[in-house]
Amino acid sequence: MKEPFVIHNPDYVADIEEKLLRQFFMHLIGFKLTEISPGKVCGELVLEEKHLQQNYFVHGGVMATASDVVMGFSAYTLVPKGHGVVTVDLSVSFLNPGIGSVLYAEGKVVKPGRSIFFCEANIWVENEGKRVHTNRATSTMHRISL
Repeated sequence: MKEPFVIHNPDYVADIEEKLLRQFFMHLIGFKLTEISPGKVCGELVLEEKHLQQNYFVHGGVMATASDVVMGFSAYTLVPKGHGVVTVDLSVSFLNPGIGSVLYAEGKVVKPGRSIFFCEANIWVENEGKRVHTNRATSTMHRISL
């Protein structure tokens, strides 16, 4: 059985909400967080034409951004106050084309450490009421002092 995550900052939700005000690229594309819990963050994006590539699939950069955001903030839930995280590496696997109206993203910490966090994300795109798993991503996040 997996042990619960250790919370080093009891104000992590409020701190994330404050940091979201300065997530300028996230605002530009319209991605919003919908769940913030220890070691897990979810978000969604109502898809528009600006999110698509030439074949009318969701652009890979949009999917990579959503993955990075949910993994980064999932790690952020576990760092002490006055610290943040930055992405060290990001790997995105494209499983199916993103065709639909809403993108859903879920990021989780797989293994927390003192300064390094291993994370994963999954992306689904809803099309006509059915969610299709479009991406799986992994990342390494590094804790930094702010």
